[in-house]
Amino acid sequence: MKKVILKFLRSFIKLILPLIFKFLIKIKSNRRVINYLSESSYKSNNKYEFEGLIKKLLDKEKILALDVGAQGGFNSDGFFPKKYNLFFEDILVEPIEEEANKLNEKKFVINKGLWSKKERRKLYILDNRLGSSSMYEPDVEAFTLHNIKTKDFNNYKVTRTIETECDTLSNQLLELKIKNLDYLKIDTQGSELEILKGLGEYRPLLIKIEAHFFSMYKNVPSWHKLNNHLFELNYVSIDMKGIGNHSTRIPAEADILFIPNFNNKIGKNLIMKNKEKFVSLMLIFGQLRLLQLIMKKYEINYEELEKLEDNYFN
Repeated sequence: MKKVILKFLRSFIKLILPLIFKFLIKIKSNRRVINYLSESSYKSNNKYEFEGLIKKLLDKEKILALDVGAQGGFNSDGFFPKKYNLFFEDILVEPIEEEANKLNEKKFVINKGLWSKKERRKLYILDNRLGSSSMYEPDVEAFTLHNIKTKDFNNYKVTRTIETECDTLSNQLLELKIKNLDYLKIDTQGSELEILKGLGEYRPLLIKIEAHFFSMYKNVPSWHKLNNHLFELNYVSIDMKGIGNHSTRIPAEADILFIPNFNNKIGKNLIMKNKEKFVSLMLIFGQLRLLQLIMKKYEINYEELEKLEDNYFN
């Protein structure tokens, strides 16, 4: 009986949706509703309480995370539920000294810029919007594409520049005597590719990158170079979430998730060597259906996960 009712409701919704859509266009609210539903759908797996399972999987071990662009602290953008922060040992990178000093209670803080090699580089500081500071200069001509209003241009004005010492990601981790990295997040307003070039032999289980399809900074490498570089490192993209406003039908910027290529031996070996942390990260980031597929492929058995429904695909 339940299945019959659900089938009827689905059919009914299909019939009335075109009428609702016409009404929303008429009152100029269609994009607002679609964006709300899209955001809600993206977070639909947050309802699950995976803390107990993750605690059992990790057995007091922490997921080692490097957060490049750490202003505001680890997971400051709330990309995944903050209830999972306790499972991470975080290393924060903050090249602006006064901002790095605010993180002095942290065990690991790198007060340098990261780049593809050791050198000194100019950092463009936007004091009115500090999180948008970059190794690349803002491009005023690109602002309108990001739907930045003229009255807000001043927020993206370079207020000062500093010379900052840069080093590679691998050099800095070796100095901290860190042998393995589990999670890497890079949100550096255009410097993502250069930082990845300094990854060395480190191979995280999950990488979150901010990619620019239409950058608001001058001379930022094209996003496909970033994607290709990660592919050459044996990573595949599994998720993309648009960031901010834009005048194009694709987002001007997006957060993209990458994991080791699970369809080849190298990726499989990396995942299986660290399967508890990999499963934990996939749960934390809400990647339930893909995790179930990989578990089946690799014959990983966690009965409590096998029958869970991925609400994103409802």
